[in-house]
Amino acid sequence: MGASSDPTQDGSDEQQKRSEIYTYEAPWHIYAMNWSVRRDKNEFCGPLTSFDWNEAEPKRIGTSSIDTTCTIWDIEREAVDTQLIAHDKEVYDIAWGGVGVFASVSADGSVRVFDLRDKEHSTIIYESSEPDTPLVRLGWNKQDPRYMATIIMDSAKVVVLDIRFPTLPVVELQRHQASVNAIAWAPHSSCHICTAGDDSQALIWDLSSMGQPKFGMILPTFQHRMLSKNTEDMEK
Repeated sequence: MGASSDPTQDGSDEQQKRSEIYTYEAPWHIYAMNWSVRRDKNEFCGPLTSFDWNEAEPKRIGTSSIDTTCTIWDIEREAVDTQLIAHDKEVYDIAWGGVGVFASVSADGSVRVFDLRDKEHSTIIYESSEPDTPLVRLGWNKQDPRYMATIIMDSAKVVVLDIRFPTLPVVELQRHQASVNAIAWAPHSSCHICTAGDDSQALIWDLSSMGQPKFGMILPTFQHRMLSKNTEDMEK
């Protein structure tokens, strides 16, 4: 008996072959794609966006990924310790806050804190005031773990948070003239943070008055601006 010539059956088979296996809504334009030739690729997560080393427990590192997960690695065993579905969208940054505690930020606009003793739950510390506005970078104050800071995508401000009082920023640092790209807490001080942006400026802020009643607007204590060669020539 020959093969079936039923066009309905053939159409059903073709539809099954075309079934969708994965959908990814990229926040940027996609110009090309390729198929991985690595057979072991299915054991790993999607592209990684950031990682952080646990200073309190040096055998552990954490990575964040666009597949919504955060993965904790034991580098002594060269193995995954645990993997958590951390957010509803891409995770852009991860930061340790102590032994077994880390936080992450995501395209879903939230800052979430995780305690590895309870892997089923997380605490939302902050959410963007505008829905679905991505948070792209996170810095946890190692000298005073009560405080962390985050960057909003395409925003010139930095949001400083107190984990004891979720949802409301302690202060918003607004002095950059273009999008902020990076933040770093001082390793020697609990009240200084440096921010850098597309305006070619690096600003150092003294937050020692943060949290005091009516402390007012905080201004940077130090400002450094990188000049391009063309700008230097014009100013001569």
